[in-house]
Amino acid sequence: MVKKIVYLLPLLVGAGEDFISHYEYGQMLYNNPRGVSCVSCHGERGEGATIVEYRDIHGNQTIQGPDIRNKTKAQMLQSVNRYHRIMPKYYLTTKEVETIYDYIQKRKAYESGE
Repeated sequence: MVKKIVYLLPLLVGAGEDFISHYEYGQMLYNNPRGVSCVSCHGERGEGATIVEYRDIHGNQTIQGPDIRNKTKAQMLQSVNRYHRIMPKYYLTTKEVETIYDYIQKRKAYESGE
């Protein structure tokens, strides 16, 4: 009986660990939350990116995704859960949006050396 417990001990020690970290989950959600990546419009770090450039009767036009690095968690929750002219509604849970927010903030802090 003791031998069986000794063999299972390594499994029990690691049982409390998550498969991926909170940061990795946030990164995964940011890169592909529901088939359309946040990166496409908000950039690799949330800095904003050019979505499309085109020319019309008014000349050259650009549609730019906004910088979201300085948004508050409340602003991000509100923005993701409403309809926009361009951004799709993702139907993310509050926990998923908070995880994306945490990922962006942690990455921002890391890149600024905080």
